[in-house]
Amino acid sequence: MKTFLLFTSFLYLWAQNMNDMNKKLQAHSAIFLANTIFGLGVPVTKLLLDEWVTPMGYMASRSLGACILFWIIAAFMPKEHVERKDLITILFGGLLGFVISQSLTAWALDYTSPVYFSLIATLTPVAVMLCAALTIGEKITSMKSLGVLLGIAGAVLMVLMSQSLGSGKNDLIGISLAILSVLTWAIYLIITRNVASKYSPVTQMKYVFLISAIVTVPIAIPELPVNALYTAAWGWDGVLEMAFIVVCATALGFFLIPFAMKYLQATTVSIYTNLQPVIASFVAILLGQDILTWDKPVAGVLVLLSAYIVTVVTAKEK
Repeated sequence: MKTFLLFTSFLYLWAQNMNDMNKKLQAHSAIFLANTIFGLGVPVTKLLLDEWVTPMGYMASRSLGACILFWIIAAFMPKEHVERKDLITILFGGLLGFVISQSLTAWALDYTSPVYFSLIATLTPVAVMLCAALTIGEKITSMKSLGVLLGIAGAVLMVLMSQSLGSGKNDLIGISLAILSVLTWAIYLIITRNVASKYSPVTQMKYVFLISAIVTVPIAIPELPVNALYTAAWGWDGVLEMAFIVVCATALGFFLIPFAMKYLQATTVSIYTNLQPVIASFVAILLGQDILTWDKPVAGVLVLLSAYIVTVVTAKEK
């Protein structure tokens, strides 16, 4: 009898361990897929801006499409009551973190290459740390300072070399807009981090994209005649590219990341974000949207090392 109990206990523990391992494997797969999609989203956005839509046309399409998707999904999920003050925070976050930040992203990609943009976007952890230090007094350690300096060095290198080696129509403006986009996104993360833990991603995103659609669609309507995607010159390439941005790079990504966060540490999740510039750069160069010059891998090493120090090394110090 004792042998049987020991054996069944062993089987239970083994099954539980395998279940946890499977969930962690699924979580790793989810975060890998999410960052692959986000990385692909950069050159796809560039294709859309070059051929099919204006920056505001892109924003309105993405906002309205994601809004419809999230409200449909929410209709099949348990309804969450959102407190009024939290709703105001979510709506304000939508204006700041999506309308403003993503509009800056679209304009940045209209001026510079996907490679430069994706490298700047990698500095998000650094931007969050700096904004947290300024707004909520978060302490900056010596290691964090080193991370910031490396990130700044990478950004400065891109700015300087873009004047002679850049392939965008105005890389300096594009890089500057990308930096503003990252800073705006960082502020959004800080403002909404308390609310984010209280409600499901679907509940938050349906309001974020609702306010985004309300703001961007009226602005974009006068531009419709110059958006080829919405004229007789439309093509399936443009439709499929926009569908990828709305369905995959927006809706699917917001499902995969919260799932991964349940089973993986934040530092582990943050490491996967380093896939984005690698994938975006590889695809952009493959599509002929950019050329490989010596400054890009050097700047890439600097900003990736900066993000690693700020997110991983400093986390181990706590």
